[in-house]
Amino acid sequence: MSSVRLENIIKYYEPTNLVGNEPRVPALDHISLEIHDGETVSVVGPSGCGKSTFLKAIAGLEFPDSGQIFYNNGDVTHIPPQERGVGMVFQDYALYPSREGQGNLSYYFEVRKKTEAEKEQRLRETAEMMGIGFDLLLSRNVDTLSGGERQRVGIARCIVRDPNVFLMDEPICNLDAKLRERTRIEMKRLLTKFGITTIYVTHDQQEAIFMGDRIVVMRAGRVEQFDTFDALYYTPANLFVASLIGTPPISILRVQLGGDMLRSEDGTSWIIPHDLMNELPAGALRLGIRPEGWLVSLQAGEGVPMNVTHIERLYTERAAFVHGNLAGSPVNALVSLDFADVKQVFLQPDWERAYFFHATEETPLRLPGVPDLF
Repeated sequence: MSSVRLENIIKYYEPTNLVGNEPRVPALDHISLEIHDGETVSVVGPSGCGKSTFLKAIAGLEFPDSGQIFYNNGDVTHIPPQERGVGMVFQDYALYPSREGQGNLSYYFEVRKKTEAEKEQRLRETAEMMGIGFDLLLSRNVDTLSGGERQRVGIARCIVRDPNVFLMDEPICNLDAKLRERTRIEMKRLLTKFGITTIYVTHDQQEAIFMGDRIVVMRAGRVEQFDTFDALYYTPANLFVASLIGTPPISILRVQLGGDMLRSEDGTSWIIPHDLMNELPAGALRLGIRPEGWLVSLQAGEGVPMNVTHIERLYTERAAFVHGNLAGSPVNALVSLDFADVKQVFLQPDWERAYFFHATEETPLRLPGVPDLF
């Protein structure tokens, strides 16, 4: 297995619509990070942020304009992908349709002129690794396999090569929800078992959290933060990360701090504790409250009133959310599954869980920190 290290990677694509002396915008902008040997790292961010380019640069499908990429301290920046020992799994499976499952796995040995004994041994080892029922897929044609079965064959085709690094580009996004969940669990089991260094690109935040030991959050070609989910959630590097991570998203309210009073433009106000007041600068701020950070009451006087637009019940998670608008911003608050169907609730922030950001910049001014659960 290999660790992967990127040092100051910059990648430009040829511009197609620049006007005059308008500067080129890099697809990857000064990216430096290290992925540990055997670690699975998820990569998330909005469309066009550079996730796939990031993966292609590590694979060798794109070469950076500057910077270096290392596998186990060996410089592979300009080494072609076939010499890097990478295994790639794509969202469209990328299997050979004219071959059955075993033929897809054995192709690697055929082009490298390996012996029949080497091929058979490695195929048998891989089938055992892939678990119960996988050997039944080897004799079937690709077009008779379901989406989940094709992805299992695609993963096995990478494993049979004994890769240094796994690179996965939204590998299960084409599957239906139930199959996607089952395949995700299977993939996590396999990656944990093999201990192969893996970079997993996805647009699905929940998938990123489930799959990744750590998560890379990207925006406009830059890495905004690279850390565990807990660190991203409770100690975001900026407002962008705080808003991206978490479902439902964090509620952001524009407020003014004067003395111990927080006020919004529409007259909503709360009294804050003195120790918190001393941590914050007076004037304009942005207050962030996550769904579980609201104290929700049905009694007038126990918070500020919010008209409820709808209640969303998630029976699989044994939780519900009330949705509405407060201080001119959408608000989501966590409540119990059996919460009453009401038109109005009263909200008070749990100040120990409150986030505060600069009024015009994304800089955090006060964060709750990762809770000590044990």
